[in-house]
Amino acid sequence: MPRPLIELCVENTDGLLAAQAGGADRVELCASLLEGGLTPSLGMVREALRVARVPVFVMVRPRGGDFLYSEVEFAAMLEDVRLFREMGVPGVVFGCLTADGQIDAARMGALVEAARPMQVTCHRAFDMVPDPQAALEALIALRVDRVLTSGLADSAVEGLDTLRTTVEAARGRITILVCGGLTPDTIAPVWRATQADELHFAALIDTPSGMRFRNPSIGMGGTALEREYTNRVTSEALVRQTIAALGFAD
Repeated sequence: MPRPLIELCVENTDGLLAAQAGGADRVELCASLLEGGLTPSLGMVREALRVARVPVFVMVRPRGGDFLYSEVEFAAMLEDVRLFREMGVPGVVFGCLTADGQIDAARMGALVEAARPMQVTCHRAFDMVPDPQAALEALIALRVDRVLTSGLADSAVEGLDTLRTTVEAARGRITILVCGGLTPDTIAPVWRATQADELHFAALIDTPSGMRFRNPSIGMGGTALEREYTNRVTSEALVRQTIAALGFAD
């Protein structure tokens, strides 16, 4: 088997630069990874496209929480997809569910149609469905290109059995992009067990803020005070280490 394609999840252009320098084949650009990834700003997307040497897929998710969207939220998603297409973004990432946890075929179909010729990834909304095989067939019928999944579990290690069956069912029809806590310790065992064509992870580390003056009384957005002076960044070294753990020569 050839080395799987490696996608890095990043939330800014600094993260993109670190990911591609570390050997990533593609990046997923998001805002607010603390919320699982939201739609980044147009300015961030434009700058990412300017500096990228690898394909940039952009998250289209208007808020955190569930994947059951209001009419105005869905309208915003459609507009974001159209804007990203006009900007020349190579791929977008989104997912919509019905209240009973099924793939929302009507909304997903409209988003796919608006996205073309961009690539389309269904994100981990897939991990919130009751029947992954039915959801997979629905996404194949909608001509979605790939599915990001941890096997309906908190991590790929925990979802390994579902990942295996999903990869087998998808082979030749849709790409399975395996994710979920992939680290230098887990990435090789997960890949050997699933034989997935693509792997996705975020190589994040905490670094102290460069601020010399610090207000000890305010935590923005209800966060702990120390969060205001800690930055989570993509580590080029950790990207390299995780990819190297797969055991392929450079």
